[in-house]
Amino acid sequence: MKYEYVIIGNSAAAAGCIEGIRETDKKGTIAVISDENHHIYSRPLISYLLKGDVAETQMSYRPADFYKVNGVEALLGKRAVSVDSKNKTVAFESGEIIEYNKLLLATGSKPFVPPMEGLDSVKNRFSFMKWDDVKALEKVVKKGSKILIIGAGLIGLKAAEALEHFGVDMTVIDLADRILPSILDKQTSEIMQRHIEAHGVKFLLGTSAKSFKGNVATLTNGEEVHFDILITAVGVRPNTELAECAGGKVERGILTDKKQAVKGCKNIWAAGDCTISEDITDGRAKPIAIMPNAYAQGYTAGRNMAGGSAKFETAFPMNAIGFFGLHIITAGAYTGDCYEEIDGENVKKLFSANNKLNGFILMGEKIARAGIYTALIRERTNLANVDYELLCRAPQLAAFAKEKRKEILAKGGESA
Repeated sequence: MKYEYVIIGNSAAAAGCIEGIRETDKKGTIAVISDENHHIYSRPLISYLLKGDVAETQMSYRPADFYKVNGVEALLGKRAVSVDSKNKTVAFESGEIIEYNKLLLATGSKPFVPPMEGLDSVKNRFSFMKWDDVKALEKVVKKGSKILIIGAGLIGLKAAEALEHFGVDMTVIDLADRILPSILDKQTSEIMQRHIEAHGVKFLLGTSAKSFKGNVATLTNGEEVHFDILITAVGVRPNTELAECAGGKVERGILTDKKQAVKGCKNIWAAGDCTISEDITDGRAKPIAIMPNAYAQGYTAGRNMAGGSAKFETAFPMNAIGFFGLHIITAGAYTGDCYEEIDGENVKKLFSANNKLNGFILMGEKIARAGIYTALIRERTNLANVDYELLCRAPQLAAFAKEKRKEILAKGGESA
């Protein structure tokens, strides 16, 4: 079978690509390949599904008729194992082969599990990245279960939050000296840790699992932790194997140009967590694994696959998330001068340098109108042209010149 467009992956980047293609090409055949058997769904919702706050019918990232409306053939439950860029084919684990004219790699990322002696002896061991991870976990968890979570980052702590309502005993360990080191500084990390500990979660930081013997973990500090269920949430690694197979350039992720075309390949694009992006706040090339970034990259790729000339040039880290009722919004880099307001669990930190807002940390009641700060970062607004002191105290349109206020309102920035 031959398709005009083939997309490997079925998440935000894939949705963006499909919608980007259909902006221009209404008829070209599209196939989406996924090793999961689910309709395109929102991965961050898996913790809310386990918690019971979201029903399975609410997991979809797009409506149930999304594939049909967009003329997409969904090849679900099929694993792509190789790409022949010369002959423009994709081979499946089953041995089946399909052809493409244009290919998008939206292969996402996979859990990183460091080598730990005896890990295979653990019976109930889970990752926490996919819908099926949750389905498998909820079959074994029960009231009183002792849960050991390796990793105090976003994934590990969302797992902990989701498991609380089961009435379990939870211990979280991490080699880092603080929780959420990728999105919080030391001070805000300590505030969040105290908040989570108040919900019964125990932390052992600055240590990790050295070895396992059944349901006993021996830590690098010599301590032993007994558990019934193990969740590994140390981190993720981009899925780059298919790009390498196709001859694409790979470092910590798939390398692309600003049109999302894979470097070293023809007629192949890449988008989402599997790629490297240039962070506009610090100029560094890195994986930026967030859904808005993935969608924008996929949309850019789709436009270009259909003959357009779009570019994606506004990548930067950004997270809007909550743990046990305490919400945070963070973005960019925490470099430069810091303006701060701290009142218990309510925190605002804005980081600026060279008349540019580089990043922010907002927590609790301080998260209102975060979209204004986000726009300042994304557009690299010259702070000399706004009332920055007013924006620090109270983000509002009055801090902008008249023409800029109109532009922000047109984009919906005030309420973002």
